[in-house]
Amino acid sequence: ALSGATSDDPTEPDPIEAIQHRMEALGMSRKDLATMIGGRNRVSEVLSRKRPLTINMIRRLSEGMHLPAGVLIRTYETGDKRP
Repeated sequence: ALSGATSDDPTEPDPIEAIQHRMEALGMSRKDLATMIGGRNRVSEVLSRKRPLTINMIRRLSEGMHLPAGVLIRTYETGDKRP
């Protein structure tokens, strides 16, 4: 069996937690994320779990924050009700 960051292991941080931890470690602000996510409103929606990460956001966050894409693609709860 393959073990990886895409497992739904509850001990692993979800993508939003991982982003928040990395922001803190790198001394980044929400404003710094705006270029990777697409504006301050979008950053707020993503970090408050109202909007899911898109594949393009995941790519930019992975490159810009040096986070493994496998962590960012994990499933997590959002308030987004779109199918």
